[in-house]
Amino acid sequence: MELGPRERQILDILYRLGEASVSQVRDQIPDPPTYSSVRGMLALLERKGLIRHRQERLRYVYSPSTARTKAGLSALRHMVKTFFGGSTEKAMAALLEMPDSELSARDAERMRKHIQRARKEGR
Repeated sequence: MELGPRERQILDILYRLGEASVSQVRDQIPDPPTYSSVRGMLALLERKGLIRHRQERLRYVYSPSTARTKAGLSALRHMVKTFFGGSTEKAMAALLEMPDSELSARDAERMRKHIQRARKEGR
């Protein structure tokens, strides 16, 4: 699912805070848009099924509707498809070539086990 930069920013704020009102979300955004704009983006994220709300007195309180891990996997699938032509190998190579990435022997062993498991499962 395609998200704009502000939508990603708002979703990240909700994951970090757990739940928040429009004002609380707006307070977390550097150079924030208007209150109405934030409210509109929250409504759009809710229509996309990414967040939900509950009413608390006169205000709505928003929270993510899916676990961060599940949302991350969906975003990663989209990124691999869009930027790496669906190639897991190219995506992994790009991650390993990042200047600030460090691959310890322990990490390499874990990756090897993940690859073996995926092969056994026919992936």
